[in-house]
Amino acid sequence: MCDMNNDATLHPVMLAGTGSDVGKSIIAAALCRIFRQDGYHPAPFKAQNMALNSYATPDGLEIGRAQAVQAEAAGIPCHTDMNPLLLKPQSDHTSQVILNGKPIGSKNAYDYWRRGKSEIDFRSEVCRAFDRLSSRYNPIVMEGAGSISEINLRDTDLVNLPMARHANADVILVGDIDRGGVFASVYGSIALQTPEDRQLIKGIIINKFRGDMRLFDEGRRMLEDICGVPVLGVIPYFNDIHIEEEDSVALAQKSFAARQGKVNIAVVMLQHLSNYTDFDSLEQDPRVHLFYTNNTDDISQADIIILPGTKSTLHDLYELRRNGCAQAVIKAHRQGASVLGICGGYQIMGIEVCDPDHVEGDIERLPGLGLLPTTTTMSGEKITRQVTCEYGSGYEIHMGETRPFGDAKPSPLLHLDDGRADGYIVSSKCMGTYVHGILDNPSFADFLLKPFAHKISGSSAPGSQQGKTAPFCYQAFKEEQYDRLAAHVRQHVDMPRLYQILGVGRACTDI
Repeated sequence: MCDMNNDATLHPVMLAGTGSDVGKSIIAAALCRIFRQDGYHPAPFKAQNMALNSYATPDGLEIGRAQAVQAEAAGIPCHTDMNPLLLKPQSDHTSQVILNGKPIGSKNAYDYWRRGKSEIDFRSEVCRAFDRLSSRYNPIVMEGAGSISEINLRDTDLVNLPMARHANADVILVGDIDRGGVFASVYGSIALQTPEDRQLIKGIIINKFRGDMRLFDEGRRMLEDICGVPVLGVIPYFNDIHIEEEDSVALAQKSFAARQGKVNIAVVMLQHLSNYTDFDSLEQDPRVHLFYTNNTDDISQADIIILPGTKSTLHDLYELRRNGCAQAVIKAHRQGASVLGICGGYQIMGIEVCDPDHVEGDIERLPGLGLLPTTTTMSGEKITRQVTCEYGSGYEIHMGETRPFGDAKPSPLLHLDDGRADGYIVSSKCMGTYVHGILDNPSFADFLLKPFAHKISGSSAPGSQQGKTAPFCYQAFKEEQYDRLAAHVRQHVDMPRLYQILGVGRACTDI
């Protein structure tokens, strides 16, 4: 820990990257937890984010999931000022634009990046959000996006060095040694900056190192010599600390093979899958083996099939029918598998999905899987809110309204505290809901797993009289992981030097 005046105002710090997926988000989360542990009141900030994995703030607005995770690590409620601009891809060329938590329409990528005549001054919007945030928290832990060396986008960049200039932030460049070429990527990223921006880069962190750290001692000195910037740390690769991630790159690498003594859960890999962090708690549940797949044979081996959220319900429903997954899910359910739909997956489970106003595209109607007696009509109004129900809490982010089809009777899965009903349940093996995060609640996870209690080895089965161990608590698990992440980064980053860079002259002492 650090022995210093914690009332001091620290400079903002920006984690910038030599490329995408170098670990900026995770290191930002670690610094948020470290600063909190050291007595500061930090908050995360990313001016512009591109992700399908989003989160609802307490006041019912929408931000990127990474900033919600970082806020949780900092021990504060998330707010749209932490991520004022969110782009949610709808196709290879268009994205829905979320500004200050609210959708303002869709933009073509070329028009967005060449937006010199835009009716909205996005740069002013994100700068005002930063200013509001920095007046309330200390320090601000900023995150860049992608690579800082995309010089063709320099004039329109809102999130990297131009944002650091506005914030007067100290920039720490993060490079990924695991992918190779770290010397070229770090040196090139610095060399390609303007002289003004180069002065903002105060340190380098090498991330995802494998092997004996001593082998990089000479490399560390060489990097400092050629870049003229200190290497603040070399962080070893880890796979035993679990932090919710925003990118879905690794999902398809999950093990497919069914396991004995576990409840096997298949999450169907939709092309526009969103909010896949809904399933992080189940991945850590010792009773469960969870995997992601769009293979019909894998689906047939699952005890429970989950249809997840999607940014494009009709497109993904069409694709499920084309690739045979829709038929595989229906067949597996007839043979005893449970099916749970969340958000877009809930819509897909119904009799039909209708889009008369072409909110999502050209398809006006598609038949659903017919597992629930419901019909969904898409609408342009997005519903974003946090909710509480009999099982616990969660949040909604969706477009469209789902209701019973024809003369089917209402059969809500959840009863919300505000008096509304949510979802539909046919049986304990067939149900759907709009509530993301519902699986983080232990009582709902127990409800989902209960039909397969006989398959679970040991005393952790839901309802087991043997099991006197405490039930799995995902929130406590996450808190432990943030602390472990902070300890890992603190061990391998020169925190006293970082504090000096950020304006604290007194040294840190390890306890």
